[in-house]
Order: sequence, then structure tokens, then C-alpha cells
Amino acid sequence: MKIIQVSAIDATMNGLLRELNEQIVEAGHELICVCSDGPRVQGMRDEGFDVRTINIDRKINFSSNLKSIKEMYFLFMKEKPNIVHVHTPVAAMLGRIAAKLAKVPTVIYTAHGFYFHENMSKRVYNFFYWLEKLSARYLTDYIFTQSQEDGDLAINKNFLPSGKITVISNGVDVTNKFNSENIKEYKVNEIKRELGIKETDKVITFVGRLVKEKGIFELLEAFKEIDHNDVKLLIIGSTGESERDQNSKKKLEKYYETENIIFTGYRSDIPEILAFTDVFCLPSYREGMPRSIIEAMSMECAIIATNIRGSREEVDHNVNGLLIPLGSTNSLSRAIKTLLNNDDELNDYKLKAREKAINLYDENEVVKTQLERFKQIKEGQ
Repeated sequence: MKIIQVSAIDATMNGLLRELNEQIVEAGHELICVCSDGPRVQGMRDEGFDVRTINIDRKINFSSNLKSIKEMYFLFMKEKPNIVHVHTPVAAMLGRIAAKLAKVPTVIYTAHGFYFHENMSKRVYNFFYWLEKLSARYLTDYIFTQSQEDGDLAINKNFLPSGKITVISNGVDVTNKFNSENIKEYKVNEIKRELGIKETDKVITFVGRLVKEKGIFELLEAFKEIDHNDVKLLIIGSTGESERDQNSKKKLEKYYETENIIFTGYRSDIPEILAFTDVFCLPSYREGMPRSIIEAMSMECAIIATNIRGSREEVDHNVNGLLIPLGSTNSLSRAIKTLLNNDDELNDYKLKAREKAINLYDENEVVKTQLERFKQIKEGQ
């Protein structure tokens, strides 16, 4: 088959979709990747991927969105794919419109997390709920959801017939990349020296976009209440230029000189950092099925996360981590203290986290599920 993958940015295409893209090609299908231009595009092309760049804004912008639809429509008309597979909210909407106009036989939408969620106001929730439902009904042939919660909702609310909705879960490479047995000790020691982390320090790590909806400010405020000199907080990530929330970048500046808080920026050595992390913290407002938590679980980190969709599917409270109420700095601070002050509980959570990651979040199984669905679709075309 000829399959076109669509995402807004190159980081998604080369990161979250990397394993799927590789196995699509290995399975003998023809693959075209469509995303906005970015620093990872040329590297993907050098590796042999067919990447076509179309600017896709990550926010609603009528003139820009219309241009994206037009360019994708002409591409789809020219290439005549069997499947267009769309990802990320705005790109998924624009890509589905273009695919339907171009009469693509099969349009698949992977909901990495439906845009509507329980912490929205009722008015906003209803708007995005109906937008998702109508888009599913009229622009989509199959829906893949990463979280079971989203899959159950899509089935119960009749987004599509149940046979056209598949829960694919989310996963990482638990065997090789995210496996502490494969981490080189000298690399870990080098990173510790670079970041000023002592052997006796306990480490809390956050990995993600540095924006308000990730709960970054609650985490920073909660950490200020931790009175341990032997605890370090690593903040890994940045506020990209394409982010809607640019206000957070300025607000973060006041925390840069806070004792024992280390802002690392973007890092490519996440497995090595997670190898010496004790507690991974993601106090996010909204998630689909967060990959960062799965990465941390795979590397034997105890987890603290907000009790929201996706996160509560990955974190079993008092088993492999702790779930806390959304937006509660006090609850977050108490959870951190609970884990830091009880080594036996902390170590037990770490082992249970790795165990669950192996059993449920192996990326190979996630990709296998999708390839099997592609095969079934081909047989039905």
C-alpha cells in the first residue's frame, strides 16, 4: 500500500512516529511523511524517508489552515494513497478534510488524546467534543486511540461503529533503549558531573514542553517546599517557538537561580538521565497517553502524576507511583516528600513501574497492532 503520514511538526514525525514509520517501510509499504519543515527533516531524508514539507500551523489560523488543506489536497490527488493517517489535533483536522476532498479510500485518525477533556469548562468541552464527533463521523474511516478511556468514550458515544475504533495504547523500546541494563555507567557519571549531581543526591525529573498546561509551575513551587539539600530537580525541555503558550517562557526566568533546580534545555540522553532519576513527575493538566511517563517507568522511576486521562491509566496509585489532584501544589509537595522519605516504598514503586512497562507498553506491540489493522484495511478495500 501507499501510506501517507501527516503531523504538524517534524519532531512528531521523527520521534513519536519513528518506529511506526520504520516498520511501515520494512513491511513493504510505500511511505510518504508530511509535516512542516524543521531541523529534523533533512536527517530523515538522508536516512531514506520520503518527507514532503507543508506548513501546518498548530493553532487555528484561517488563511494558513486553508493553504495547508489546499497543498495537502493536491499532494493526495497526485500520489493517490491507499491510506492517509493523521496525527496531532490541527494537522489531523486539516489532513482529514484534504483527504476526503481528494477521495482517499481510507482515512485513519490517531487520537493521541482527544482535545476535549474533563478539566475544561462545560461550554468549551462541548464545543471540542462535537467537533471531534462530527469529524469522526464525516471525515474519518477508522479511529486509533492511545488511551483505553478515549477508546471507550468513542465507542460509547458512537463516534464510529465499534469495529472501526481500535485502542492501540502507547509504548517505547523497553528492551533496548529504555532498559537500565543497557545504560553505560561512565555516561551516567559524566552527566552527573556535568549537572552537579552528587552520588548521594536523590533526583526528581520532569521532561516535557515548558508550558503552563504541563503543570511546570506547580512543580517548581512544590519543590521550593522540599527542605532537603540532597535533592535535585531536573527540568528537561523548552518552550518552542511554535507553542501557543509563549508567556510561560518569561515566567520561568524567576526560577532559573533557585537552589537545586537545574534547567537543562533539550537533551538527547533521556535514557541515561532517567537511569539515575528516582522520581519522575508530570503534573500535567491534559494528556492523551503520555509517552514520557512510560519512558520513566521503563527506566525504573517511581511516578508522580495528576489524576487525569492517560496518566491514571499508566500510574497505579500506591503501586508504581502516586496520583495527585490537578493544580494542587500542596498535594504535589506532600507526594514528593512521601517518596523521598521512604526508601523501601520508593524502591518498590520503581520495580513495579518497570514491570508494568514491560507487560503493557512495549512499542513493538503497539506498532504490530497498527500494521495488522493496515493489513485488514487492505484486504477490505
